[in-house]
Amino acid sequence: MSRIEIAGRAIGTDGPPYVIAELSANHNGSLDTALRILDAAHAAGADAVKLQTYRPDTITLDSDGDEFRIKGGLWDGRTLYDLYAEAHLPWDWHRPLFQRAAELGITIFSSPFDTTAIDLLEDLNAPAYKIASFEAVDLPLIRYAAGTGKPLIISTGIADAEEIAEAVEAAREGGCREIALLHCVSGYPAPAQDYNLRTIADLEARFGLVVGLSDHTLDNATAIASVALGAAIIEKHFTLDRSGGGPDDSFSLEPAELAALCRDARTAWSALGRVDYGRKPSEKGNEQFRRSLYFVRDVKAGEIIPAEAVRSVRPGYGLAPKHLDSVVGKRATRDITANTPVLGNDFE
Repeated sequence: MSRIEIAGRAIGTDGPPYVIAELSANHNGSLDTALRILDAAHAAGADAVKLQTYRPDTITLDSDGDEFRIKGGLWDGRTLYDLYAEAHLPWDWHRPLFQRAAELGITIFSSPFDTTAIDLLEDLNAPAYKIASFEAVDLPLIRYAAGTGKPLIISTGIADAEEIAEAVEAAREGGCREIALLHCVSGYPAPAQDYNLRTIADLEARFGLVVGLSDHTLDNATAIASVALGAAIIEKHFTLDRSGGGPDDSFSLEPAELAALCRDARTAWSALGRVDYGRKPSEKGNEQFRRSLYFVRDVKAGEIIPAEAVRSVRPGYGLAPKHLDSVVGKRATRDITANTPVLGNDFE
């Protein structure tokens, strides 16, 4: 069974889903907001908070050329540099966020977007790294992150099967021994029908790794369903206020929704259980509601029991209905009163 471990927490299908609250750009330029998001994620029951570590000049170029301008979607018309200048988490905020996480007892790590980001996060002793979906093709970055020896979570996004295999191989070449793959649709937001959640089970079968879901839908239904298909990790964007006006706020969960996700994902995992056809503890006491054989009229000792004297009814204290043919036509061994269960010693 595939398993990884982050900050002492074992992650795999033999344990409850690992829920990651993605802070992303939802700090909206305020360290205080970022800290409050961290507090709220902890209060909601998330296992971890994830940051994104880049500067605009480490992720793109300062150009207003046509190819650097976003066309369509949530950020239509903006240049990449302008968007990332607004969205990035200042590097000097990382230490206070890591310190707050330590005080709360919640895990914190990040998605690095270049090698200098990994160096910064190593100084903070980040326990794991997440490769964002658009960076899954950046094999040198993956190798560098893998070289830290920390667990690596790779979001598949728009990568095809061959590119995912290349990313996994790069992680292994870099020295990583604990790898997880997150099925992802890189739409913001993404419609549930695009998710094709059966891909999660295929990822696990192809690569033999821990798998999960990076979910950009607007509610929790897709994430909860993924647990039944083997998702051991669930990642969702998280904000204090979806109407906050930040780049990622509109497709993020609010605190009550994150709390519901944490609760319901773990309930779904618990409900999966194991293959078991036995009687469950909650069913004990309800056996009386099963059908069984009852005498519906008096029968004298020595009398041949006629068909009209026996019926299958509730409650379930008599012989099972499958024994009807074994009762009818037999001789009663004692006087029998109507409305009593048929027992094995009532007939020869």
